[in-house]
Formats: sequence, structure tokens, C-alpha cells
Amino acid sequence: MDAQTLILFVLAVVPLICTPGPDILFAISQGLAAGRRGALRAVAGVLIGYSAHALLAAVGIAALVAASPMLFTVVKWLGVAYISWLAYRMLRSAWERRGDLEVVATPPVSLWRGFFTSFLNPKGILMYVAVLPQFVDPTQAVAPQTLLLSAVFIGLCGLIYCVVGLAAARSAGKALRDAVRRRIEAIAGGLLVGAAAKMAGA
Repeated sequence: MDAQTLILFVLAVVPLICTPGPDILFAISQGLAAGRRGALRAVAGVLIGYSAHALLAAVGIAALVAASPMLFTVVKWLGVAYISWLAYRMLRSAWERRGDLEVVATPPVSLWRGFFTSFLNPKGILMYVAVLPQFVDPTQAVAPQTLLLSAVFIGLCGLIYCVVGLAAARSAGKALRDAVRRRIEAIAGGLLVGAAAKMAGA
């Protein structure tokens, strides 16, 4: 796998990782509830869930590519459609005015809660079955490519989730102003539009 493919993959998945969802919100809530240790424990559990996805994907994607190139193309466009839908929802939310957001903390939980949060998250599952496969070269060994892309994805998730979780631990008790929320969501929505365009042209 060449460096250009890896760079395109990073550009495509970073907006997805930053899009608000159960995993990133779980890291934030645990940072608020239990401080730095809570945030790091939450992230560790989430990453274990993603690692389980990666092992399953390494086998399943290889079988998918071997079975039907046409099905592989269908999966690619499902991924583009899914990201476009996320972009639409994010931009629509950014357009709506709301009050300042009070984030409600939850009690500290175990690694297993983080594991099941990510392992059963449809967003994570779709990432592995609809987004990641289109960066795999079917003319080369599929499983090693899948594991490499999965490792990059998991590493990026760990970095980003740790940053937001630790930031939440430092800002516990503060409200998120609506104007800030709208700005963040508008930027995230724009990034998702770019990600969908890049994936459609890949």
C-alpha cells in the first residue's frame, strides 16, 4: 500500500472520527464524571471494541473482495452515501439555534462498557464494512492492508478521543455555548462533504 492511499484514508476518516457519536460522547462523559482516569479508561475500552472489528474485517473484507468485485463497488457507494448523510445531518444541526448545552456526567464505568459502546455502534461497523474496503487494493493481499488501515484508524481514534476526553476532564461543569457548537458542527459537516467527495472519486 502506497503513502498516497494512506494519506487519502486519513483525510477521509478524521472527519468521521470527529463527528459526534456514542464513542466520542462516551469519552467526554467519562472525562466529566471521573477525570483523567475515567477518560483514558473509556478510550481504552472503545479501542478494544474497534480492535475486535478490525480482526473480523480482515477476514470478512478479504472474502468480500474475492467473492464479487461488483459487490465491492456497491459497498463503496454505500459508504459514500453514509458519509453524505452524516454531513447533511451535521450541517442541518449547525443551522439550528439552541440554548447553551449543559453536558451531564455519568458515573464511572468499566472497560467493558467502552468495549460494547464501540463494538455495537453502527457507525463503527459501517466504517469497517463500507468505508475502509474502498482503500484496499484487491490485486494485493487484502488482509494485511485491512489490518494496516485498521491500525491507522484505531490510532487516530485513540489520539482524538484522548484529547477530547482529557479536555472534558479539565472543563467539567462548564457549558458549551450554542454559537461554539454551531461553528464546530459547520466545520465538521464541511469536512464530511470533502471526505465523501474524495471517496467518490477514489
